[in-house]
Amino acid sequence: TVLGFMACVAAMTRKLPGRIVGQTTDHNGKTGYVLTLQAREQHIRREKASSNICSNQALCALAVGVYLAAMGNEGLRKAAVQCTSKAHYMAARLQDAGCRLESEREFFHEFVTVSETPAEKILEALEEEGILGGYPLDEHRILWCCTEMNSKEEIDRTAAIVKGV
Repeated sequence: TVLGFMACVAAMTRKLPGRIVGQTTDHNGKTGYVLTLQAREQHIRREKASSNICSNQALCALAVGVYLAAMGNEGLRKAAVQCTSKAHYMAARLQDAGCRLESEREFFHEFVTVSETPAEKILEALEEEGILGGYPLDEHRILWCCTEMNSKEEIDRTAAIVKGV
């Protein structure tokens, strides 16, 4: 582990590097890491930047690093198992609702269904119920994604709406 310190007078604060990570404590007393100082330009898209042209790739890398550290090896494995389990459950429920899987190949958390009902009609019905459905690939095919964040109740509700269309 590498730890570095930097000090300056307050007037020079904005002359420091673009991103500085600080350690803090949340309301439950747990240690957390935050970007304590970052210039606004750090989040401007390259094509919109007028001076400090950069991207927020380092911010994304930091977020991934924090997530992986928080999950740990076992937590990441459990999340992956939940992803694939729930995605296969969703695929089965959508088949029960009248869709068919485009392919019988193995998948992790994304799969494509084909339906006689137009994809746009299915996705509009889901949207009317507050559900962001899959991605329409063409007139009758939808790319679905299901992760550990989707509950079985949400999946069942989605399938019921699809069946009713």
